[in-house]
Amino acid sequence: KAKEDEVLDLTNRLRYLQADFLNLQRNAAREKEQTRDFAITRFAGDLLETADVLSLALKSVPESVLASPAEASSPGSAQSQPPDNKSPSAYLQELHHGVEMTQRLLLQTLFKFQVKPFDPTGDKFDPNKHEALYQAPVPSKEPGTVIDCQKIGYTIKDRVLRAAQVGVAQETS
Repeated sequence: KAKEDEVLDLTNRLRYLQADFLNLQRNAAREKEQTRDFAITRFAGDLLETADVLSLALKSVPESVLASPAEASSPGSAQSQPPDNKSPSAYLQELHHGVEMTQRLLLQTLFKFQVKPFDPTGDKFDPNKHEALYQAPVPSKEPGTVIDCQKIGYTIKDRVLRAAQVGVAQETS
């Protein structure tokens, strides 16, 4: 009887240790995966400011300056002239194109590492994803709706990397 009790006790302890070991393995694997997935979080967060600056640079040039047909389509345009004879508008167009390509490449690289932008304009305000910068009474919008996005937000996998900075509709009373 005593031997059977001891065997039963040892068997139960062995099962408990096996289950504990399996839990430890699962937890370690999950932590390793999370560490790998979110290892670039800080680095990606720092790069977001660069993406913002590139976006501001692109927005600072009016479309009318970029779409001047005389520069782009004339037979004697920038391609056939020596570099010294380019107009300032041609230089600006080339610079804008270079900044645009740089921004696109940066966003593609971030996307490759699961960093994705989101623009919540029109969505319901969510304090977990949005940072309210101001509230404004807008009669045509439901209170608590995002009416303006000052800075787009970013997620890495499904975790918020940077909250979107937004304006929110408030009650009109």
